[in-house]
Amino acid sequence: MQTILLPTDLSKNSINAIDYAVELFKDVECCFYVLNVQKASSFISDDMMVVSSSATIYKTLIDAAKISISNIISNIEKKHHNKKHQFYSVVDYDNFIDAISQVCKKHKVNLIVMGTKGASGLDKVIFGSNTVRVIQRCETPVLAIPDGCEFAPINRIAFSTNHETLFEKEKLLLLKDLMRLYNSNLTIIHIADEHHLSQKQERNNDFFNTNFPDAIHEYIDVNTKEMFSVIKQYLSNNNIEMLSMMSEKHSFLERLFTKHAVETFALGINVPFLVIERSRPLLD
Repeated sequence: MQTILLPTDLSKNSINAIDYAVELFKDVECCFYVLNVQKASSFISDDMMVVSSSATIYKTLIDAAKISISNIISNIEKKHHNKKHQFYSVVDYDNFIDAISQVCKKHKVNLIVMGTKGASGLDKVIFGSNTVRVIQRCETPVLAIPDGCEFAPINRIAFSTNHETLFEKEKLLLLKDLMRLYNSNLTIIHIADEHHLSQKQERNNDFFNTNFPDAIHEYIDVNTKEMFSVIKQYLSNNNIEMLSMMSEKHSFLERLFTKHAVETFALGINVPFLVIERSRPLLD
C-alpha cells in the first residue's frame, strides 16, 4: 500500500492534479491523503464582523473545508470506482509547508502530487508559489502537474542533470518504479554548462549504464541563460511526457527557482515535473 499526498486549495488546477494522480496509480494500491490547509487570512473583514471569537473562526473554517474535501473525495470515488484506492481527508490550520511536512512524516508519504499554475503574458511564474516552496523545502518527492494537463500513459520520461550530484540507486527508486509501471523509455539529458563537472559525469554514466541500461543519452552544451528554454524545446521536439530532476544542494534545479531565473525565463513546462530528493520504492 503506497501513500500519496494530494494538497488542494479547492481550485480547478488542484482538482485536476488529484484526477491525474488517481489515473497515474490506477493499478497500484494506494492511500490518498487529500489535504487542505486553512489560515486566518482566508476570512475577509466582513466575516470577522459577525464571528464572536477566534475559536468560532477556526471551527467555521475547518468545518467548511472538511465538507469541501469530503465532496471532492466523493466525486473522485464515483468517477473512478477503484477498489485499490482509499481516500482520507486532512484539514489543517497551519503554515502550508509545516502542514505538508507533518502529514508526510506522520503517514510516511511516498509522493506529493500537486497542481501548478501556468505562465502567461508578463506573469512569468513557472509554478505557483506553494509548489515551488514544497519542492524547495520538503524532503518528499514532488510530482507537479501543469494546469490543464490530462493524464495519458507515460511512454517517454526525461531525466535532466548537469552532474553536480553523484547519484545513488536508492534515490532514484521512484523514477525506476514509474518507468516499470508504464514500461516507459528513459532519456538522460546531460547538460554541460559552466557548473558542469566532467569527473562526476563519468561516474554517473557508469551508474546509469548499470541501473538504466536501456536509457538514451543526449548531451547538450548550453550556457545558463539558455538552459531552460533549451530543455523546454527538447521536451517538445521529442514528445517527452514527464521531466524529472534531482533536488540537491547546489544543483541547477536550485538556479531554476531563483528569482532571476523564474522572472526571466518562465520555463512554462507543460508536462508533469517530478522532483526527487530522496525516495522509497512505490512498487513492491
